[in-house]
Amino acid sequence: MSGVRYPDGWRVELLDKSHNRKSFRCGQAQVESWLKKAALQSQKKHLSSTKVLLDADSHLVGYYTLATSQVDFSDLPAELARSLPQRRLPVAVLAWLGIASSFQRRGIGQRLLATALKDCLDASQTFSFIAVILDCVDESSKQFYQRFDFATLPGYPMRMYLPFKTLQQMAKKN
Repeated sequence: MSGVRYPDGWRVELLDKSHNRKSFRCGQAQVESWLKKAALQSQKKHLSSTKVLLDADSHLVGYYTLATSQVDFSDLPAELARSLPQRRLPVAVLAWLGIASSFQRRGIGQRLLATALKDCLDASQTFSFIAVILDCVDESSKQFYQRFDFATLPGYPMRMYLPFKTLQQMAKKN
C-alpha cells in the first residue's frame, strides 16, 4: 500500500475547480454524476474529501472520495463486534472510486484503491475508526472489492467493510 506506483508524471491531487470533471466517463452514471455535480461542493462543506489521479497530460484518470461516519454496533458481524462497545462506532468511508473507461482493466483501480486505503491508514493516526466501509454500485464493483479482502456487512448485500486490523496487516505486507 505504501509503495503505490503510477506511471512517470502521474500524480494524485486534492480535487479543485481547475480539474476537468465534465469529460470524466467511467461507465457508471452514479460515479460520474457524483464527481461532476457533488464532489467539490461536498468537499467545500467539509463533508468529504476527493482526490483525483491525473496522467502526465493532466487528464483525469480516476478519483476517490473519503468521508467518516458511524455504524451501529448491531450492524457489525459478530467477529468484528465481539470486543467493541455496544454503541455507534466510527468508520472511514470510501464513498466513491471511479476509473475513466479508457484506463480500466490496467490495474489502475487497484492502485487507486491502495492509495485511498493508505490515506485512511494515515488518517487513523489522528481519527480512530474500526473499519473502512463502502457501498457498491453494482455486482461487478462488489466483486472488485472482494478481491481486496472487503467482506459483505450482514443484512446489507451491497455494503462492504474492511476491518482496521486487516488494513494494518495489508500495510505491513507492502
